[in-house]
Amino acid sequence: MTTPQRTALPDSVRTNGATPNPWWANAVVYQIYPRSFQDSNNDGMGDIKGITSRLDYLAGLGVDVLWLSPVFKSPQDDNGYDIADYQDIDPMFGTLADVDEMLAAAHKRGLKVIMDLVVNHTSDEHAWFQASRDKNDPHADWYIWRPAREGHEPGTPGAEPNRWGSYFGGSAWQYDERRGEYFLHQYSKKQPDLNWENPDVRHAVYAMMNWWMDRGIDGFRMDVITQISKTYDANGKLPGESGSLIEDYPVGEEGYSSPFPWCSDGPRVDEYLQEMRREVFAGRDGFITVGEAPGVDAVRNGVITDPKNGELDMLFVFTHMDVDCDGTKWNPVPLKLTALKQTLGDQQRAVCKAGWTSLFFCNHDQPRVASRWGDESPRSAKAIGLLLHMHRGTPYIYQGEELGMTNAHFTRLDQYRDLETLNAYRQRVEEAQVQTAESIMDAFAKRSRDNARTPMQWDDSAYAGFMDADAAVGPWISVNPNHDAINAAAEVNDPDSVYAFYRRLIALRHEDPVVAAGDWELIDADSEQVYAFTRTLGGERLLVMVNMTAAETAVPAESAALLPADPTADAVVIDTYDAPAGDGYDVAHAVASLKAGTLAPWEGIVVRI
Repeated sequence: MTTPQRTALPDSVRTNGATPNPWWANAVVYQIYPRSFQDSNNDGMGDIKGITSRLDYLAGLGVDVLWLSPVFKSPQDDNGYDIADYQDIDPMFGTLADVDEMLAAAHKRGLKVIMDLVVNHTSDEHAWFQASRDKNDPHADWYIWRPAREGHEPGTPGAEPNRWGSYFGGSAWQYDERRGEYFLHQYSKKQPDLNWENPDVRHAVYAMMNWWMDRGIDGFRMDVITQISKTYDANGKLPGESGSLIEDYPVGEEGYSSPFPWCSDGPRVDEYLQEMRREVFAGRDGFITVGEAPGVDAVRNGVITDPKNGELDMLFVFTHMDVDCDGTKWNPVPLKLTALKQTLGDQQRAVCKAGWTSLFFCNHDQPRVASRWGDESPRSAKAIGLLLHMHRGTPYIYQGEELGMTNAHFTRLDQYRDLETLNAYRQRVEEAQVQTAESIMDAFAKRSRDNARTPMQWDDSAYAGFMDADAAVGPWISVNPNHDAINAAAEVNDPDSVYAFYRRLIALRHEDPVVAAGDWELIDADSEQVYAFTRTLGGERLLVMVNMTAAETAVPAESAALLPADPTADAVVIDTYDAPAGDGYDVAHAVASLKAGTLAPWEGIVVRI
């Protein structure tokens, strides 16, 4: 067991409905994207030794848990989310010995470590899949194989079992000449979906998970885990297959229907997650499980995370990340603040009695929120951070978010490395011709996953401290040019920096039970400028107000009515305004704002009421 950097919440404070309270109830998680975090050997790729070298920085920030994106052996078709061996480390990242060293060093500093679990699919180079290509092999039914559509020659256009399209472009079916059948891949054609209907598959996955838990990791973040259960008809056919009793949805503008409704939060998800809990985590303590949850809404999140149901501790629900796109992520629209309030409010209300929620705006699949919803100024980064971290749940910080890192601002297609991005250009611009090159390049600049994957900005040297400035090769993807202004070296000792502000947010969650577990209530729901809510626990109550615009705005009516006559009487907790006094939050400025009834651009204030 590691020694946490925070005090435990007393059981008199209700968190997720479990007794005693889980250790993670007031914890903060930090996501590391290993290939972009720290390169220790100047080959252009981040690695495990690089992570170990930066543990003091992470401990200094105050976070409790480190989540590592995949470092397993992989052909890297989708940056490691295509795993060829779950129990070995890809040489680009190091060795199992390096992982053991990193775990020991993290635990010594009170940091827990969770690994990415990718078991909806494997790489097509995994030994399981290679064996599955033989119909007579015991692994033959470990993946979802189907014959060609009736009346069509296998391997020819239109012979696919149904009209499903991959989320990464093209058909979701790939023909395999050796087996003479098609396999399902919701993502890349090198990421075949496992057949979770087969109990042998499930128990092989559980055995692997137990192997890692026994090795000393502290849990898992589970990639697209709510897609492991598919919808079949009474005869075992998928929607849209020849003879299926379930009719598929119509094809879309790219010429395919979507597997999403039939492969997300399927009929056996609860059963599988309960079985996993029993087979892997029963009898263990000190762990954390979080599932990436495509297709799951706020209500289902409450069910899956309710401890009495024995499934997962928390989920990543994405409804709030879809409010600023029109139909597809490649058609971004301006954020409507009331829509964000509605979706986050739904998530908060769904777990008000039991269950838990993950709090996040950034990760390896999302653009930088300082660019997405802010204006890239330090103050907007602070305002958005305050907004997120003052909600009830477990905050997740993506590497560099605590510095205010921004989108990459790439202007050419050859600057991108992301498979989804490159495939989208081919599918939407060159093949289906449903989008112009100009519009999709603009969308990439706003939404491509590569915006989050540029190297961590440690300092203002040539490669931002990610690797040596005089290295013979450069990073695998370009460093953001603004690293000369936005970097850890410039911020760690600056009390007014975004980094210092995040340290304050993390400390508040550790120290103040109201922030960690207090009831949440939205106010001023109709305001398109100010996001306001209260947090209440016993006799303690906080009012949170965040001006989400670059213009001065009035404190909205409901918030104004709650303000005390003397804002200094019970102390302002925090303010995003830069503090001339150098204490990281400017009480005097907050008091002046509240007395004037206005909030400065990107000003966020928390006040006891």
